[in-house]
Amino acid sequence: MPDARIVYADNDPLVLAHARALLTGNPAGRTAYLDADLRDVDTILGSSEVRDTLDLTQPVALSVFAILHFVPDSDDPYGVIRRLLDALAPGSYLALSHGTADFGSTGSAEGVANYRARGINLQLRDAAELARFFDGLDLVEPGVQALNRWRPESDSALTDDQINMYGAVGRLR
Repeated sequence: MPDARIVYADNDPLVLAHARALLTGNPAGRTAYLDADLRDVDTILGSSEVRDTLDLTQPVALSVFAILHFVPDSDDPYGVIRRLLDALAPGSYLALSHGTADFGSTGSAEGVANYRARGINLQLRDAAELARFFDGLDLVEPGVQALNRWRPESDSALTDDQINMYGAVGRLR
């Protein structure tokens, strides 16, 4: 949409470099990049990038893709998402994806071990744990679902075991 307003937050220096080169807006819309850790909710919500780009008194979409499996329970990922949602207007949406081991993949255990060997925490969560992020929201059909089965546009040869991720969308009341 040419009039969309987007704030992209990430704390990866490589992503920052690419974002500065690629993310641009147009006169009707606006795109901003915020160098911030998802867990630092105060920095995100208090940033000029958010204040100058988004109107949080109007419904917005909070998209949290492929990041929460890097936030261990000890960092309270549910509290992080709740604090972000608490700043949004009713009618806003939360869309997220998350890694899982629910599909029995031996690759999941190997992947977790590989990340941890490199000093990167990885915490896969099951469907019930993912659903907790949507407490108090109205889930959009089909609810918590394997990404390859979340409203597929065509028949896909990909299996749940190959994807190893859930996705869901919920609407804030």
